[in-house]
Amino acid sequence: MAELFASGRMIDLILALVVVEAVALAVLHRITGRLPPLSRLLPNLAAGAFLLVAVRAALVGADWIWIAACLVAALMAHIADILTRSTSGTVKSS
Repeated sequence: MAELFASGRMIDLILALVVVEAVALAVLHRITGRLPPLSRLLPNLAAGAFLLVAVRAALVGADWIWIAACLVAALMAHIADILTRSTSGTVKSS
């Protein structure tokens, strides 16, 4: 089990699950129409995926610039998610 984490393979498995989740959400939206379209969910999924890639990079000893790039990409995706939610009316101000 430790080798799965040290090699980054555990993160690969989790990223694969994120892809499966995205496909399942898209299919459920198409079938039921009850979920938001994938285009509105994608920034959130991307933010999480970039964070996972940053963790993987750190686990395998990648250069700091790659880790930083992944974190910046996660931040940009997070900001896109917030903007998407605010324009669709799902973010409530207090």
